[in-house]
Amino acid sequence: MKKSLLVLAMAAVFAPALAQAEAGDIVVRLRATHVNPSVKSSLGETTTASTLGLSGTAVYGSPDANLIVGNNTIPEIDFSYYITKNIAAELILALGTRHDVSVSGTGGALNSRALGSVNLLPPTLTAQYHFMPDTMFDPYVGGGAAFVLGMDRGLTANTTLGMLPIRVDRSSFGGVLQAGLDVNLQDKWLVNFDVKKVWFKTDVEIDAGAGWTKIDSLHVNPWVISIGLGKKF
Repeated sequence: MKKSLLVLAMAAVFAPALAQAEAGDIVVRLRATHVNPSVKSSLGETTTASTLGLSGTAVYGSPDANLIVGNNTIPEIDFSYYITKNIAAELILALGTRHDVSVSGTGGALNSRALGSVNLLPPTLTAQYHFMPDTMFDPYVGGGAAFVLGMDRGLTANTTLGMLPIRVDRSSFGGVLQAGLDVNLQDKWLVNFDVKKVWFKTDVEIDAGAGWTKIDSLHVNPWVISIGLGKKF
């Protein structure tokens, strides 16, 4: 009897939250987002094959040297528009996400492994399928594209030859896969958990005195993990 009363009480509490999702609904979410790059770099090999006339071993201390891109946690806001009760489009906006960049290993012509940091602005658009929009727990999957704009994209290599400027491409497009869960609360509030995998690459160039020369094709490919609150309108 007590269990039945508890179930009825919980149903009464959450009943206002379980109104059916409808086409035209808009959800605004504010999330904390952790960006964790899964980097693929060929810095040593590409430098050796470039027109610099220097090997990866001479410059970085190893022919297999790679670029390392650090992680970061940022605030993010996103907007979802329900095209139908199950299908939504989500636009993800964020402040720039700044990442420290360094070179692996030791030795070579580098006086410091740290190259500085870059600031990336990654607006993302995905289409989502919501499996159970009328229930408290609404899982979804999605896919789309990201446009990664490079801001403050200048780096510096502190070498035995002096301070040499490095830059990354200003912009890149990439694919996105997404999975998440909306937990519907009272009065159309919700808690959101979201995981995205983004694939994008950028070219890295150095000016060693003879113009810009490509030294890496850097695949950043971050995992983007978010948690936050939302409101349905």
